[in-house]
Amino acid sequence: MEQKALSKWLKLILLGVAVCGLGVYAAVIPAHGLMLRSMYPEFSNRFWPWLLFIWFSGIPCFMVLYYGWRISDNIGNDKSFTQQNADSLKTISVLAASDAGFFFVGNIVLLLLNMSHPGVVLASFVIVFVGVSVAVASAVLSHLVKKAAALQEQSDWTI
Repeated sequence: MEQKALSKWLKLILLGVAVCGLGVYAAVIPAHGLMLRSMYPEFSNRFWPWLLFIWFSGIPCFMVLYYGWRISDNIGNDKSFTQQNADSLKTISVLAASDAGFFFVGNIVLLLLNMSHPGVVLASFVIVFVGVSVAVASAVLSHLVKKAAALQEQSDWTI
């Protein structure tokens, strides 16, 4: 696949993820929370803390999409193996790790404040595992892209 076509596909996927993410964060989660609040009015004091917690946990996810867009631009410009892409992947790694840590700590705090259930905390470990997996994968890709960029730069100087 040609670089321009690959870049366009990556951008299309990133736009799809952004639209789906906005739909989930702006409509699905609040609607589900309102439904739960009407079904269980004794838990209505938990609606806003949980909604704000989930919204704050989504901020790094959308920041990752921005860095993914930058990488897609570089791929379209035939600059796949650059230090800028390695730095973007490193930033994605840091964002994913910090979001996973925030999500874990937030779930524990909400449990300690008696605003959560131990089952919810256990289920959130899946999300934390996915965040850590993304962090590790992007850190490895950052390292590989950095090495490839150094090799490409060395090769450009020898020709």
